[in-house]
Amino acid sequence: MRKVYLDYAATTPIDSRVLKRMLPYFKEKFGNPSSVHSWGREAREAVESARSQVARVLGCQTSEIFFTGATTTSDNLAIQGVARAAKKRGKGNQIITSAIEHHGVLDVCRALEKEGFKLLVIPVDKNGIVNHQDVEKAINQKTILITMMYANNEVGTIQPIKEISRLARKKSVPFHTDAAAVVDYLSLNVEKLGVDLMSFGAHKFGGPKGVGVLYVRKGTEIEPITFGGHHEKGLWPGTEAVPLIVGLAEAIRIAAKEKKQAMKQVTKLRDRLIKGILTKVPGSQLTGHPTQRLPDLASFVIEGAEGEAMLLQLSDQGIAASSGSACTSGILEPSHVLTAMGIPAKVAHGSLRFSLGKETTQAEIDYVIEILPIIVKKLRKMAPKGV
Repeated sequence: MRKVYLDYAATTPIDSRVLKRMLPYFKEKFGNPSSVHSWGREAREAVESARSQVARVLGCQTSEIFFTGATTTSDNLAIQGVARAAKKRGKGNQIITSAIEHHGVLDVCRALEKEGFKLLVIPVDKNGIVNHQDVEKAINQKTILITMMYANNEVGTIQPIKEISRLARKKSVPFHTDAAAVVDYLSLNVEKLGVDLMSFGAHKFGGPKGVGVLYVRKGTEIEPITFGGHHEKGLWPGTEAVPLIVGLAEAIRIAAKEKKQAMKQVTKLRDRLIKGILTKVPGSQLTGHPTQRLPDLASFVIEGAEGEAMLLQLSDQGIAASSGSACTSGILEPSHVLTAMGIPAKVAHGSLRFSLGKETTQAEIDYVIEILPIIVKKLRKMAPKGV
């Protein structure tokens, strides 16, 4: 059976160059970075070299880079850490976020809300864009953090991060962004973006699962949320996963080097897919901003066809896709992202997301354009009348 993987937004295959770089640190160079002997020093050098590589890509100091376990753990550390630091110093209790954040952000904010923090959720327009003027109006003297994603992982809409960061800086409010979806394609320069904290994980850009990064601008007040060691300056205690950290650094080096070509190549294929589906599948609608979107994401709602049913039928034809975030796939409720964009729940159940990668080919795209209309037609015939 032909196999077509179009779920790169869920996870990516590890790049062979990354794997090659990692392998020695599983066996020959296995030392604990905290040990003082030569094995330990070798491991420590690898971790600090990786930190320097990440810092170069982000345009920041090495002391501002912290290795964690994933994007979600970085999000938790950023949001809880800043919130608890502010509470400790009696600075305020309001957190501002958007209605379309990943659950790795929203669920943390809601948990803090139960502890007495005030949560203000900014709505988005029909394309999933936050109006930065709404953010400006929401900031007050009790605001301790603004956290908004760089680009949405379900519909691909890119947010006005620079505008929001300027507002946050003007009001001296720390600004955190989840950049998990953008590493392969958009700039990560923290000075140009103006962010104070940034989270991402390696497995979204050709690196290994199980390792993430949190950038924390020097001077940002943050407290640890887990305890038990000196590692990562006490912010993320636990023996460093040296092979994974080495892999992350190599993956981000490759991503930065190949970004321009990847952007051009993937955008062309994404546009071909969007045009093909909108032309050949009646009742299909593109979700997210038509142009201000990630180059790898083509997301739709399809009238008269249920998302999970489409996924199963596509899988039977060797095609991997999703009906939204991989972290929420299988949940019966419609996507909170789509409903926040004003899409009715009934329509949102027909969501479908194709996410491309650097290895995606035109032949694969054309295969999907050929197969999907047949699947949708079949499902519509099977659907009860009135559905």
